[in-house]
Amino acid sequence: MRAISCAAPGELALVDIAAPALKPGWVRVGIRHIGICGTDYHIFEGKHPFLQYPIIMGHELSGVVLDANGAASLSDGDAVVINPYLPCYQCPACTEGKTNCCESLTVIGVHGDGGMAEEIVIPEANLYPAKGLSLRDAAMVEFLAIGAHAVRRTELKPGWRVLVVGGGPIGLGVAFFARIAGAEVTILDAAADKLDVARDFGFGAVALDARDSAEFKTRMATGFDAVFDATGAIPAMNQAVGYCRNGGALTLVGVVKGTLAWEDPEIHKRELTIRASRNATREDFDHVMTHIANGNVPTDRLATHATSFDDVPANMPKWAHDRSGLIKAIITL
Repeated sequence: MRAISCAAPGELALVDIAAPALKPGWVRVGIRHIGICGTDYHIFEGKHPFLQYPIIMGHELSGVVLDANGAASLSDGDAVVINPYLPCYQCPACTEGKTNCCESLTVIGVHGDGGMAEEIVIPEANLYPAKGLSLRDAAMVEFLAIGAHAVRRTELKPGWRVLVVGGGPIGLGVAFFARIAGAEVTILDAAADKLDVARDFGFGAVALDARDSAEFKTRMATGFDAVFDATGAIPAMNQAVGYCRNGGALTLVGVVKGTLAWEDPEIHKRELTIRASRNATREDFDHVMTHIANGNVPTDRLATHATSFDDVPANMPKWAHDRSGLIKAIITL
């Protein structure tokens, strides 16, 4: 079968590989759509610290069941959303239902070969029926579920004023599901195109260099009820405490290798609740699928770029180096 291999940083190629062997409890899936994630760009550019080349990327996936191997509850031809997280189901986090932060979690397309291929095999438990969704939209569920999970973790209340720092795809996912939860959402970013997108989607938008403006000071008031960092940048994450009101919440969605440093009095005087948010669970996937199917998430506007499988080696390098106007690129097989 065909696959797209990243043999080394900056090197993409269509290759022929053997179809994966089916395992007990696993299901063969024909891939139909693949979302290109920021992680994929980092892998292509050689900026990801925890993997080995060559690797087949791809973890934002939709497909159809090809071979249910008799005992599976899914049937051949069923359209599915693919959860790319492979937990152990035995560690304390897993036994509490927090499979998203399993102690030995692996993610297909990151820690091992993923879905930029014609077929994969995956545990049946990782396949969710894509009822009411197009296969293209089904490939967008995973990245949106990350934002939905962060919002659920934060326990937002209707009417809360929320600041999302970082207007990329993950930040937009946070913003949409914060709004669905009843919050008033402002996005803070340095990039003009991301701020334009935020405004087009009906969110408040403030440029990083305009934090002294009357508009931002008005939005700040005594601080935001909840602040989400979706930048994965240490300076932004360190500054996020200052945006929170007393008694408020800070949720770290972005992740970066490094050390955060906060002034302890600033945290204590606010009695601040600080959370990390990692990946998503079945509950979040279901929540996202429901709201896509109900028309509450404008997937047509989020899917800004498209490519065929054959053209990925030509198009992905271009998008890695120029992401202006890019929200989500979708590969079609």
